[in-house]
Amino acid sequence: MRFDEAYSGNVFIRSHGNYEESQAVIYGMPMDWTVSFRPGSRFGPARIREVSIGLEEYSPYLDRLLEDIKYFDAGDIPLPFGNVEGSLDMIRNFVAKVLADGKFPLGLGGEHLVSWPVFQAVYEKYKDMVVFHFDAHTDLRDNYEGYQYSHSTPIKKVCNLIGGKNVYSFGIRSGMREEFEWAKENMHLYKYDVLEPVKKVLPTIGNRPIYLTIDIDVLDPAHAPGTGTTEAGGITSRELLDTIHYMANNGANVIGCDLVEVAPVYDHSEMTQIVASKIVRELLLSFVK
Repeated sequence: MRFDEAYSGNVFIRSHGNYEESQAVIYGMPMDWTVSFRPGSRFGPARIREVSIGLEEYSPYLDRLLEDIKYFDAGDIPLPFGNVEGSLDMIRNFVAKVLADGKFPLGLGGEHLVSWPVFQAVYEKYKDMVVFHFDAHTDLRDNYEGYQYSHSTPIKKVCNLIGGKNVYSFGIRSGMREEFEWAKENMHLYKYDVLEPVKKVLPTIGNRPIYLTIDIDVLDPAHAPGTGTTEAGGITSRELLDTIHYMANNGANVIGCDLVEVAPVYDHSEMTQIVASKIVRELLLSFVK
């Protein structure tokens, strides 16, 4: 006898037990090998799953139930501890397989560098992709203290891969002056706010495939203190949810997403992982059809 794993806290609530029949795949990227301040985001994916047991299965925002879709929780990719390049290769290969199987990838991090191999895998399938990036930080460095692999570099890397004019950053309120100056000339960067600039940008995208990457520190520390590099002056959880719902209700062709940088050890109240879990529910119900 085995109790229903979908209500155990070991997988995201109501996860479907069959990968082949699933429309979407949740997967964890438990890596924090390159963080520059506080480690611990490698424990984020597991804790987001555990607290999901407290979610209702119904979204009043979208009038949809989790039972309306089938999603499979693959667990955490068994990344080799401390091995940056090996970890990135494993993430890229896993996401490429999920995409090849025609499923919607929803990744849980982990530090923001884990999004870089995901960008690479998605670009292989969607050459006309755009990236929507919600974050407190620019993440536009070429390197950090001489190392090209850092959680402060993934957005610069994807700009170099797909062209900066295909990358849109929202909610940004921290970074080097040089990063902001580079962004003015080479990409689309919107400071401080998320919802209003998304409303302006989305009609210009048309039906192009959008990959959405969300760093939990786009939220003000009052809403999400459990992250490695908190930054005051962020948006509310309400604004983030409103933005996701606006995209869902206005034709955004989101073909994959991730939510990164949840570090549970810094939030004993568990507000951060609880809001992250709700965001995951809304991402599933917004973009998995």
